[in-house]
Amino acid sequence: MIAPPKPLNAFQYVWRSPWVRAAAFLIAFYVAYRLLGRVGSVVVDFAVAFLIAYLANPLLNWLERGRVKRGLGVFFVLLIFAGVFALAGALLITVSAQFIELLGSLPAQIERLSVLLDRSFTWLGERGVTGLDGVRERLTETVQTYVQNLGQNFIPILQNVLNSTGTLFSRLVSIGGILGQVLLILLLSVYLMLDYSRVNAALLRFFPRPWQPKVLEFTGLVGTAVGGYVRGQLLIALFIGVFVWLGLTLIGIPSAAAIGFLAGAFNIVPYLGPIIGATPALLLALPSGWVKMLLVVVIFVAANQIEGNFLSPYILSRTTDLHPITVLVAILVGVALFGFAGALLAVPTVALGKLLLEKYYYPSRVYTEGP
Repeated sequence: MIAPPKPLNAFQYVWRSPWVRAAAFLIAFYVAYRLLGRVGSVVVDFAVAFLIAYLANPLLNWLERGRVKRGLGVFFVLLIFAGVFALAGALLITVSAQFIELLGSLPAQIERLSVLLDRSFTWLGERGVTGLDGVRERLTETVQTYVQNLGQNFIPILQNVLNSTGTLFSRLVSIGGILGQVLLILLLSVYLMLDYSRVNAALLRFFPRPWQPKVLEFTGLVGTAVGGYVRGQLLIALFIGVFVWLGLTLIGIPSAAAIGFLAGAFNIVPYLGPIIGATPALLLALPSGWVKMLLVVVIFVAANQIEGNFLSPYILSRTTDLHPITVLVAILVGVALFGFAGALLAVPTVALGKLLLEKYYYPSRVYTEGP
């Protein structure tokens, strides 16, 4: 005999209404949004710490397979981070000083460029080319505005960073706040690295059990597309920075470390580093003549070709496998929508979208048989 269905309680009866459910979800999203706004910095710190643990986890797993305990492996990772931070600090001091020297010398280099443009326009005018006066005036005005903006904005900021003057209390508060945040992120990352699998299991339990296999599958795709892209792009950016720095140093270009740092840092967005780094390098090579300018072009073209034809296909093809046109279009769309942050996130987002299409859409009946 089938037992009669249990009567609904008051909550179940009210919850049956779709309007009640919609209102409840809207209120929950609003509360979560307001709460996230108040604890946003904590969420960012946790996200950075989790990213550190995620990037370090393959190394820790490899050490564990070599019979190195995880705690000792975390200690090795912290030593690596300490060495990287020490090197980055020393490099930052050198690069900041070279940036001041670079930006201070750019007006003179741009003035020489103006003289060279005047000679070029005069040479073209002597050979019957007309209509160049307006172009020369616009270029001269643009160059003067550029130099003025450099002098008013960038140089004082960098000089103030390196200057030892200023109130001691404000500097201590600023340094203390930064160090406190860094220590908090490192502490969180240590706990996450030690209990990485347990933390993932705890996060997974927030989802209903029927959803958990799909959540694991989706996070695996995210790890493949985004995590592999980030690791690979960091290695490529490091290579570009070192390659440009050594190349410019060998041909005698001043501020080579600063330009290499620029090229490597902006190369986190694909193809952007060599373009940004080449401009100041060419301006600094201008007084030495066309031969040195040609050598600068050769260095940046070589860096770009090595990245595009060897490093990127070898490192990134296993994770993203995106055509260069797709990468460029994704970057342009990301810049148009969200600026530099959009350019930074465009490629891993497109890579993740491609994996989702291959995993879910192409095998589906909607794709194979039509809607």
